[in-house]
Amino acid sequence: MSSATPPPAPDAPGDVPQVRAGTLVRHAKLWVFPTLLCTLVTLVLALLYMGGVLNPGDSLHRLPVALVDEDRGRPLPGQQENLGKQITDTIAATEAEDDTVDWRRLDRAEAQEALASGRVYGALVVPEDFTASVAALTTAQAKERPTLSVLTNPGLGSLGSSMAAQINQGAAHHASLEIGKQLSAAAASAPPTTRVLLTDPVDVTTRVGHPIGSHSGLGLSAFYYTLLLVLGGFIGGNLVNSAVDTSLGYADSELGPWHTRRPTVPINRTQTLVLKMVMTAGIALLTTTLLMVASIAILGMDASHLPMLWLFSYCATVAVGLGVQAINAAFGGIGQLVSMFVFIALALPSSGATIPLEATPAFYRFLGIFEPMHQLSAGVRAILYFDARADAGLARGWIMIAVGVVLALAFGFGMTRYYDRRGLHRLTPQPE
Repeated sequence: MSSATPPPAPDAPGDVPQVRAGTLVRHAKLWVFPTLLCTLVTLVLALLYMGGVLNPGDSLHRLPVALVDEDRGRPLPGQQENLGKQITDTIAATEAEDDTVDWRRLDRAEAQEALASGRVYGALVVPEDFTASVAALTTAQAKERPTLSVLTNPGLGSLGSSMAAQINQGAAHHASLEIGKQLSAAAASAPPTTRVLLTDPVDVTTRVGHPIGSHSGLGLSAFYYTLLLVLGGFIGGNLVNSAVDTSLGYADSELGPWHTRRPTVPINRTQTLVLKMVMTAGIALLTTTLLMVASIAILGMDASHLPMLWLFSYCATVAVGLGVQAINAAFGGIGQLVSMFVFIALALPSSGATIPLEATPAFYRFLGIFEPMHQLSAGVRAILYFDARADAGLARGWIMIAVGVVLALAFGFGMTRYYDRRGLHRLTPQPE
C-alpha cells in the first residue's frame, strides 16, 4: 500500500515570484488616489499661503493706530480751532470714508499704554507747541520747523509697525501741505525762500514708541519661537503616535533594509490614546526646556519672565500634541494630513505674526479667531515684548490653550470610546 504523497513545501521567501515596478506602474488605479490627494493638497496650500501675503496694502482693514493731539496753542488769526485739533479731526474723519485704518483718539498717556500693551501698531502725535511754532514761521521769531512725531511699535512685527509708520507719515505730510496752503496765502509778500519753506512747513520725525531688545529679530522672534512650539507639539505628537503603534504591534518597523513586526498587544483604542497623550505630555517637558536653552542660553534671544515663558511654552506644546493625538485617533491613516492642515497650513497664514491680520483678506481674519498659532503667538509676544501683560495677548493665549486641551480630550476620547463600543478594533491580537 503506497503512502500518500506529502504536500509540496511552501516556497521560501526568496523563491516567491517578484512583481516588477514596470508592471505595476501601468495600472491606472494605482495612480488615482495619490495623484488626486497630492494635487489637491498642493493647490490648497498654494492658495492659502500665497493668498495671504500678496496684497497686504490692498487688504488693509482697520489697522489700529493712535492719534494724539497735545496742541495747546491758540488758534491762528481768523480760525476757531488750533492746528492740532484741525489735523486730528481731518484724519479721524477719513475713517468714515476709508476703513483701512482704525484711528484711535487718545491722550499721550493712553497712547503710550496702548503701545506698551500691543493694542496699536503706532501713533501720530501733535506736540503741545505745534500751533505756536507754525505761527512763528511767518515772523522773525521762527527758530525751527514745527514737528509732528510718528511712533512705531516694533513688538508687533516689523511689517505691521512699518505699515503704520508709512500711514502716519503720509497723514503728517498731507497735513503739512494743507497748512502750507494757509500760510502761503497769508504770506504772499514774503521773500521767495520763506515762501518755499511755507509750502511744506512741517517736519516729521519717526522714533520707536515702545522699544524691544536688539536680539528680538526686529519683532519676529516671537513668531519663530511660537512656530517652534507648534512644530514641537506637531512633530512630537506624530513621533509618539508612530512609536507607540510600532511598539504595540499595530505598525511595522522599517529601518533601512531591516523590517520587523512585533506581536500585537491586546489594547483598545481608548487605552492606546491615554498612553500616547501621557507620553506626549511627558516628552514635552524635555523638548520645551531644550527649546528655551537653545534659543535663550545658546543663541541669546532677548527674553524676560523666564518661568512664565517656560510654563506657557510647555502648555502650548502639550495642547498641540494632544490635538495631534486626538486627530490621529479619530482619522487614522490620514490623521497626520488633517492635523497638518489644522496646526500648520491654516495656522501660519492666519497667525498675524509676520503680516498683521488687519492686512490680510477677510478669510484669514476669520481663521485668526480660532486658529491656535494666532493666539499662541500673541501670548509669546506678550511675554517677550510687553512685560507679560494679560491685556497684550497673554490672557487670550492661556484661554486658547485651555480650550484646545479640553477640545482635544473631548474629541479624542469621544471618538475612541465610540469606536470601542462599536467593536471597531484596530487589529485582532495575534499570539507570539
